[in-house]
Amino acid sequence: MKKGEDFIGVCVTYFCHDGNGNFLFNKRNKNCRDEQDKWDCGDGALEFDETVEEALKKEIKEEYCTDVIDSDFLGFMDVHREHNGVKTHWIALDYKVLVDREKVKNGEPHKFDEIGWFKMNNLPTPLHSQVPNAIKLYKDKLN
Repeated sequence: MKKGEDFIGVCVTYFCHDGNGNFLFNKRNKNCRDEQDKWDCGDGALEFDETVEEALKKEIKEEYCTDVIDSDFLGFMDVHREHNGVKTHWIALDYKVLVDREKVKNGEPHKFDEIGWFKMNNLPTPLHSQVPNAIKLYKDKLN
């Protein structure tokens, strides 16, 4: 059974920032499940018996090789999409996360072609389909 297809998947999504208005994004490559060659803020599915906080810390450590300094819960998104003709359903628990910019590295080069820091008014393109929705929803909290 597949998360998000056979049952509702739950994930953490995070906008990592450096405290100076710069946000960290990754460019997904051909090895990603979907949305290849698109820029994304970062996310990861919750595993059974894992707390949301544990998942958030684990995923950021895996993807960006750094620890969470501080985090703020932004809210959640109920995401219904279609991928390769299959309907998917995810609940995304969204966070704004402060990280140490000097410690950030691409921890998953097999999934990300590159990572980079961007201002919200100058984001790379093309973006993952859900990023514009999240930015619109959390605009006041991300500034």
